[in-house]
Amino acid sequence: MFLVEEIVQWYREYAADLRRARDEQRELRDRRDLRPRLDDLEAEIAYLTVRALRPAVVVELGASHGWSTTWLLRALRDNGAGELHSFDRGVHAPRVVPAELSAGRWHFAAGDVRAAVVPDAPGFLLVDAAHTVSFARWYTRTLFPALRPGAAVAVHDVYHGRRPWPRSEGAVVLSWLRGRGVGHLTASRAADPDTRDRLLGLKHKLHLSAPVHDRTRDPMLFFRVP
Repeated sequence: MFLVEEIVQWYREYAADLRRARDEQRELRDRRDLRPRLDDLEAEIAYLTVRALRPAVVVELGASHGWSTTWLLRALRDNGAGELHSFDRGVHAPRVVPAELSAGRWHFAAGDVRAAVVPDAPGFLLVDAAHTVSFARWYTRTLFPALRPGAAVAVHDVYHGRRPWPRSEGAVVLSWLRGRGVGHLTASRAADPDTRDRLLGLKHKLHLSAPVHDRTRDPMLFFRVP
């Protein structure tokens, strides 16, 4: 599983690069219609995970307006290697993702990912697409079992409260994790305020506390495949 100590170490190790990425994202947000959906902690943990694990292949289900996409692409750029494969029913993201980030490292597919060919065994999978029970059942049964040990996964819109709603995407994901004895990490203020406060305190010490954007929803969870 992810440990908060691991995230703390990554914040310290990659602080300078993260500071630059945050500045770049703030500037890009002001210039293009990105409509951020991940809050700063969620986006930063995703960035740091890609930096630390150095996956050759990253898969994103739900590119939306490109906010998470550009964070992931910056992590791959800063690693100097790796490709991102994004899937979304809409086609807005390709209109706003800068060419200097996408060239040679981004592959975008429009349409229903369930009818697409998804790369085998990505090192990092970010899920922020159709937030339905049926879609969650599809990816937990189809994509999760194909992940190799050590791969990382992030799923958005899980912890809107202390627990997921009973019939929800989050409930399906947590059931899958419990059935395999896999732990997870969240910085949700509702589900784990201690972790959130610890990371916010660390960001203050590292001079990374100025907001990149003002969205403060934080329902994402992270886990590693054992």
